[in-house]
Amino acid sequence: MSEHDFSRLRAAMVSNQLRTNAVTEPAILAALDAVERDRFVPEDRAALAYVDVAVPLGGGRSLNAPLVTARLIQDAHLQPGMAVLLVGAATGYAAALLARLGCRVTALESEPALAATARLRLEGTGVSLVEGDLAQGHAGGAPYDAIVIDGAVDAVPDTLWDQLAEGGRMVSAWNDRGVSRLVRGVRTGASRALVPFLEVDAVSLPGFAAPKEFTF
Repeated sequence: MSEHDFSRLRAAMVSNQLRTNAVTEPAILAALDAVERDRFVPEDRAALAYVDVAVPLGGGRSLNAPLVTARLIQDAHLQPGMAVLLVGAATGYAAALLARLGCRVTALESEPALAATARLRLEGTGVSLVEGDLAQGHAGGAPYDAIVIDGAVDAVPDTLWDQLAEGGRMVSAWNDRGVSRLVRGVRTGASRALVPFLEVDAVSLPGFAAPKEFTF
C-alpha cells in the first residue's frame, strides 16, 4: 500500500471506528490521525493496522485494537506536560500518541525485541523507553500523574499504585473470567478502587496474575 492509502485508512479509522465509539476529545482524535499506526506493526501485517482488531507482533504479544488504546488514553484525562507511565509499550504506538499529546512519557516494555522496535520507532519523540518487569513499573520516574496500562491484567499491583501521584489516574483493562473490561480509578489516599467503563476485547499483558485472595 502507498502512503496515501494508509493516510486514507487512518482517516477512516478515526471517523468510522473511533468517533462513533465515544472517542470525542479533539486532541486525541488529531493524534490518532497523525500517528502512522502502520509503522508500529510488522510489515506483513500493515494492512491490518487500521482495522479495529489486535495485531499479532510475535512472541505471544499483540498491539491492542485502536479503540482500546484510544479509550484508555481518553479516560486518563491527560494534559500537556503531565508525567505518564505507559505499561506495555509493545512497539511504541501508544507512547507515540501520548507524546503527540504533549505528555512526558516513560514507556515500559518487558520483551527485548519489542523494546528494540519501539526504540527505533520512537526516535525523536522525547519518549523515555525503559525495559523491565511490567508489574514493577518504573520507580525512577515516579510519581506519575497518570499510569496507562495498555492491555488486560488480572490485577493492578500495589507497586504501580505506589508510583502514582496523589490524585493521579490509573487506566487499564481487566481480565474478568474470560471477559475484558476497561477500568479507571484515581489514587486518593489509600483508595485504590477501579471502576469498569467499557466491555471490549483487549490483549493480555504478561506478569499480572492476581493473588489467590484478590477481589476486584
